[in-house]
Amino acid sequence: MISVVAPIYGCEKCLNELYERVNKTMSSIPVNYELILVNDASPDDAWPTIQRLHQKDSRVKGINLSRNFGQHHAITAGLDHTQGDWVVVMDCDLQDQPEDIKKLYEKALEGYDVVFGSRVERQDHLLKQVTSKLFYKVYDYLTERSSDHTIANFSISRKKVIESFRQMREQNRLFPLFIQWMGYKSTRIPVNHHQREHGKSSYNLKKLISLATDVIISQSNKPLRLSIQFGFTISLVSFLYGLYLIFKRLMLEHHVPGWTSVMVSIYFIGGLVFFNFGVLGLYIGKVFNETKGRPLYIISETTEDEE
Repeated sequence: MISVVAPIYGCEKCLNELYERVNKTMSSIPVNYELILVNDASPDDAWPTIQRLHQKDSRVKGINLSRNFGQHHAITAGLDHTQGDWVVVMDCDLQDQPEDIKKLYEKALEGYDVVFGSRVERQDHLLKQVTSKLFYKVYDYLTERSSDHTIANFSISRKKVIESFRQMREQNRLFPLFIQWMGYKSTRIPVNHHQREHGKSSYNLKKLISLATDVIISQSNKPLRLSIQFGFTISLVSFLYGLYLIFKRLMLEHHVPGWTSVMVSIYFIGGLVFFNFGVLGLYIGKVFNETKGRPLYIISETTEDEE
């Protein structure tokens, strides 16, 4: 069996076409399959549409989250309910083509645990393309890894990979980076990437920056080391500047009464405070979010409940 998981937000008009194309693709492989649609509190009529698709075909399974938890939490909800030997993750907006599932599956049968779809020519708007490239450059620098900005969620994974993924319950999540971190045998193949025909992405610049910050902090402690270095650099500069002012006072007899000690103290203490805030603030914030032990998502209802 192949399980296909798609988080749903703002693309109700795509759902019927998504189902038809997935169904046609699976018929051409051919394999048994299930299509798991996770409604992440979509503002349109996505859930009623999912219910109708389930009534039409029991292989379509719907999960309705109680509120919007975010794309990668919705993906996690879907993956927690898969039963397939292989699991496909794809977005619902049809920018990734369901027909390419067959290509991913055939490549996986060559002996790979994970096959990613590489979007060689991305059709996203310019801002998203630029921020994506920038994020991965910063991410690679801070984590000391090598990532590919053409890779997103579209992929197929063996069952054991998904079982490993289920063990990772961090609040800050990014599906493709988690899969790559595991180290299973993986590859990538080029896939078509089309313009989004319905709706628009919920990721604005603010959300993209927030997501990037959360992921980097959760995956790397290098920002802490940089904070330490910056704090001590400020303190060192203020110390050297203090020596310079002392030199001027003793050798050149030129000074402003009281100004020297105040400025040196401010910069020196400020550097140390920056250092402490950087270390304590990030760690405490991260620990605080994780120790609350809240669930990654809450399910309001499923299509199975109706039965």
